[in-house]
Amino acid sequence: MDENMYGIRKVGPQRYREDPGRYFEDFKVGDIYEHWPGRTVTEADNVWFTNLTMNTHPIHFDANYASKTEFKKYLVNSAFTLSLVTGMCVSGTSQKAIANLGWEEIKIPAPVFVGDTLYSETEVLDKRESKSRPTQGIVRVRHLGKNQDKVIVMDMVRSFLVAKRGHSVVDQIIEDSKN
Repeated sequence: MDENMYGIRKVGPQRYREDPGRYFEDFKVGDIYEHWPGRTVTEADNVWFTNLTMNTHPIHFDANYASKTEFKKYLVNSAFTLSLVTGMCVSGTSQKAIANLGWEEIKIPAPVFVGDTLYSETEVLDKRESKSRPTQGIVRVRHLGKNQDKVIVMDMVRSFLVAKRGHSVVDQIIEDSKN
């Protein structure tokens, strides 16, 4: 097995540990990561998230109301879509992040309905070393969420602070386990 294979780290003879996410040095401007697997949105997802966040708009949970709109059915809560697309991108991009720094340019170009399967991808827009934290850097990415028909349903830019190689919490845990 290739010791440098993304997502796998050799921790001993014939012993490997899953190691998702990327270090600051691994990000290259212009790279695009396709995240897998997709996720089918259920009615329970929509109702649960809508109630959890106290979004009482009937388009998300009143079938009669929704049937009389231009959509003719429930719309999935757009904050759920934002959260799901972000979450689907974490293991491939920000698993080693120290903090999210923000979301910007959030666009919802098409609706999401119960039963849609969403897929996500990430493009690295830029990166720079942190001026105040020498063991970390700032990465800015564009996340796209697409449905099963490849229609873009979420488009956003996200920035996060990420560890440099040898300085993540995972690196510390692995080092501690050797002692």
